[in-house]
Amino acid sequence: MTRVWKWNRPVTVREVLEDLQRERSIAYTTVMTVLDNLHQKGWVRREAEGRAYRYEAVSTRASYAAALMNEAWSRSDNPAAALVAFFGMMSEEQRQALHDAVRIVQGPGPGETAAAPVDTAREAAADTTGEAVADTSAETGGESSDETAAPPKGPDENPASAQGGTGR
Repeated sequence: MTRVWKWNRPVTVREVLEDLQRERSIAYTTVMTVLDNLHQKGWVRREAEGRAYRYEAVSTRASYAAALMNEAWSRSDNPAAALVAFFGMMSEEQRQALHDAVRIVQGPGPGETAAAPVDTAREAAADTTGEAVADTSAETGGESSDETAAPPKGPDENPASAQGGTGR
């Protein structure tokens, strides 16, 4: 999933294979099997292109992370204590991103404009691959689309690891 999210566009098995082969030796059939498994589990959609398929993520990495956080929080027997513990683990930069996200959800206060917190939160929401949140309304309870819908539940951020691959 990491590779599919990184490119943020439909990819072929060959493209993923060539990218992975820069780091290690891996067989075409291994990549094909992992992408097929991700398709069967609902993590990616695919579209035929000639004799091959193009695979595309069903949801964004940000939506997936949000779904994981929501699931973990909802399973707590003391959600307030879980949040306090979670906030205590955050860096100052993460706390600022959280503050900005709350301001986006609540809307601007008296005398504030929405532009500054939205821009800051978008920067904070950019993941390590440079994927920025393009539409904060979808991430904050606005209209949902296929791109921002929560992904199917999986074992971890790297669902391919359950099939013996690394998903990278």
